[in-house]
Amino acid sequence: MTIDLHAHTTASDGTTPPTDLPRLAAEAGLTVLALTDHDTFAGLAAATAVSDLEIVPGVEISCRLDDAEVHLLGLFVDPGHEPLEAELELIRTDRTRRAVRMVERCRELGAPITLEQVETIAAGAPLGRPHIAAALAAVGVTDAFTANWIADGGRADVPKHVLSTVDAIGLVRAAGGAAVLAHPRSVKRRAEVSDAQLAALSQAGLTGIEADHPEQPPEVRARLREVAADLGLLATGSSDFHGDRKPVRLGECTTSPDVLAALRAAAVSVS
Repeated sequence: MTIDLHAHTTASDGTTPPTDLPRLAAEAGLTVLALTDHDTFAGLAAATAVSDLEIVPGVEISCRLDDAEVHLLGLFVDPGHEPLEAELELIRTDRTRRAVRMVERCRELGAPITLEQVETIAAGAPLGRPHIAAALAAVGVTDAFTANWIADGGRADVPKHVLSTVDAIGLVRAAGGAAVLAHPRSVKRRAEVSDAQLAALSQAGLTGIEADHPEQPPEVRARLREVAADLGLLATGSSDFHGDRKPVRLGECTTSPDVLAALRAAAVSVS
């Protein structure tokens, strides 16, 4: 088995349609793939309908941990679980409000972008910062994800509705899923999740942490596996595939079959 537990489609901020992702996964040699679009299950049915490999139902939820944003993967969740879907709907509608205001701020700062341009780039996906960044790039802004523009706390950034990580873990578990903290020490994110924070999340019901990830160097991956073992957490591996939006390939990092079985068992035990 070759297992990748983190991938995105055009249903959120990826560039690959849900109907194309299973084919690409099979060509990459995968036998199991988790579809984990941001805050939505919109691509799940289409991907599952055309897939000859196992598609794990999943979602990636943006959360607040102390003063930082982190991302939580819900794996093997029930996409029809009403409390989880209601929260995801709230997050998605708030994305539109946030995107409208961010476009306004970019214009106030001298970038002649429009909401219509951003919506065209998004092509029906929930509006997000990557779509605004693409619109900025089209008008010559090459440093969109900096404090000058739309980085967290940047001049054009707008706060968004966000769950606490503990509440998100509770929702994932209530939906029959296993909660895995995504890329907790990515070199591209502003804040690292500390050992103490991981211990607290473990007590709150966290199932695992994404240790093997393209944005985490080998020494970081090794340390995360040590922490996971100490806390009784599972250590997963994933590509975090976004199509052309990120220079990673499906299956670049993978999860062992034993860990997949343990995640499946953990999900069943809370369903």
